[in-house]
Amino acid sequence: MINDTNAVLRAIRERRSIRKYTEEPVSRDHLTAMLEAGQWAPSGLNNQPWRFLVILPGDERREELAQCTKYGHIVRNAGALVCVLLQREAMYSETKDHQGAGACIQNMLLAAHALGLGAVWLGQIINDQAASLGALGLSPDDYELQAVLAVGHPAQRGDSQRKPLTELLLEDF
Repeated sequence: MINDTNAVLRAIRERRSIRKYTEEPVSRDHLTAMLEAGQWAPSGLNNQPWRFLVILPGDERREELAQCTKYGHIVRNAGALVCVLLQREAMYSETKDHQGAGACIQNMLLAAHALGLGAVWLGQIINDQAASLGALGLSPDDYELQAVLAVGHPAQRGDSQRKPLTELLLEDF
């Protein structure tokens, strides 16, 4: 059982994917705090190959991006979208850089939770890199989209279950 008195461990356990948001705008300060949390993720050789693109309501790229995923309704209704990309020129190891991007995304999701925001990691959108990057006006020669985080003030409570740890261990320790 994770210690309830430790804020980080509690946030890891309590964070949920939130897919419905209120109309309240997401502040620039909250978005900056999320981006800074992502910025501090570990990366191999400290290369920090991630790049961020924030899409706010009213941005014409939002609708085109929504058409790149079966979760377009989430893209359309989020208070903000944070696109997490890897800059190819900054990458040195595909596997390590993908792992680093995952850590970056998790940091941002935990930051959103800590700020009282709701967020969800949209991964299906990366299946068509050409369309998604085209919607953002970016070249697949320069960038690889890792995820789009839909962020907003939660209009729902998240729910999740986890398998018992004993089911995940290959052997007891």
